[in-house]
Amino acid sequence: MTAETILKEITFYGESHVNPERVQKYLRYFKEGYDAYGLDHDQVDVKVKEILSAPGITQEIILELSLLLVKSPKYELTVIAIQLVKSYNKTWNIATYKTVEKWFSIGITNWAQTDYICGELMNLFFNKGLIGLDSIAEWRSAKNKFQRRAAVVSLIKPMKISYDFQLFFEFIDPMMMDPDREVHQGLGWFLREAWKKQAEPTEHFLMKWKDTAPRLIFQYATEKMTPEGKQRFRKEK
Repeated sequence: MTAETILKEITFYGESHVNPERVQKYLRYFKEGYDAYGLDHDQVDVKVKEILSAPGITQEIILELSLLLVKSPKYELTVIAIQLVKSYNKTWNIATYKTVEKWFSIGITNWAQTDYICGELMNLFFNKGLIGLDSIAEWRSAKNKFQRRAAVVSLIKPMKISYDFQLFFEFIDPMMMDPDREVHQGLGWFLREAWKKQAEPTEHFLMKWKDTAPRLIFQYATEKMTPEGKQRFRKEK
């Protein structure tokens, strides 16, 4: 069984289970558009398990297939790619990471795909010691805004088990003037979670940027603060 054959089977499955109502339900969450079959979680899980149980399936075939899946505009195909790759996490190597990294240049086009990659795959790459901050340093200035978002969202889970937040603040510092809303949301999300763990150093970092960085970052970052706490990070007129 080849990657191309499996792709055809998945595409046929999706086209046979199109659910316009489900697509319409989720469309409002995607400013950049939502091209999907409308498969639910159970339908995706069924197809993933079917692929993994097929004779002759290997990690190499899965990585090759993932590139074909991510190139498709259909939302669920990227979800399937993520789940398939994760299923081989016990035997991952640097080639696995390089394949996932390549996804951003060929087909990652929305925040949900990005955050799913970060939560399901990037955290494991860090945990396994396959990558470090230097591995994703170039993501901060990538052409794809969702890869730039991933550069910071990928840090949320590793940050929560770290004692040295300064390394993370130094890493995201060059991103604080990024031009895109999706990146601002990712930065604000990270800083909100950092504040929950270590408020003082996070507030020091926020104070440095309060008069220059986009306000959406602060809207997210200060979300859990008291009204008085939020007031300290208002931009000076």
